[in-house]
Amino acid sequence: MLVLLPPSEGKASSGRGAPLKPESLSLPGLAAAREAVLGELVDLCAGDEEKAREVLGLSEGLRGEVTKNTALRTAGTRPAGEIYTGVLYDALDLASLDAAAKRRAARSLLVFSGLWGAVRLTDRIPSYRCSMGVKLPGLGALGTHWRGPMAEVLPAAAGTGLVLDLRSAAYAAAWKPRGEVAGRTATVRVLHAPTRKVVSHFNKATKGRMVRSLLAAGITPAGPAELVEALRELGYEVEAEPPAKAGQAWALDVLVTEVH
Repeated sequence: MLVLLPPSEGKASSGRGAPLKPESLSLPGLAAAREAVLGELVDLCAGDEEKAREVLGLSEGLRGEVTKNTALRTAGTRPAGEIYTGVLYDALDLASLDAAAKRRAARSLLVFSGLWGAVRLTDRIPSYRCSMGVKLPGLGALGTHWRGPMAEVLPAAAGTGLVLDLRSAAYAAAWKPRGEVAGRTATVRVLHAPTRKVVSHFNKATKGRMVRSLLAAGITPAGPAELVEALRELGYEVEAEPPAKAGQAWALDVLVTEVH
């Protein structure tokens, strides 16, 4: 099973560990694309601060994020699973999982990133600010920048099992499973059952709890149909729509009655 997650806008501070070693990151096929983004981002933030803040879409109160980006090559690092915070990651609560569940998380969770493309939870990275929606002056839109490299690397990373896609739209644009991989991919929406409306903030929390439930139970569904059964056994109300034709993903709706 491969679980595709969005990152969090807010991040924990960089650690006291050794500086970034790009060659140590997972998915080495993304190395050149990573270096291109890293180099331009550091140069941008080391130059005109106001321009950098505008490009990155940062408010006045987040001016310090520009300064943080200038030190990405020398800042301390910590595992990505500790860097990413926010609603989804709070609900996932990796730190409280038992040892076996943590190993499953390390194998199966992949976090998408405007800067790194995608990283495993154990990859050591510094804290940074660069969303997938950013358009860097030289590289252009990051979603577009990552499509080619992702198309080459991600099919192999997806293996032969289920791909559970929990990314937001901006990050989903960087790689769309195709062909045979799409047929074993499931995308998820979280709906408020009484209104049938998509929830926003609580969408992230529900997805975090759902992944945690699967990891804690040691369940690795072989495909989307098995995922639906597993989630229902874990107490989730799930509606599933199989693809209408080959090359499309399954669409799952998880219904919640209490929006929390």
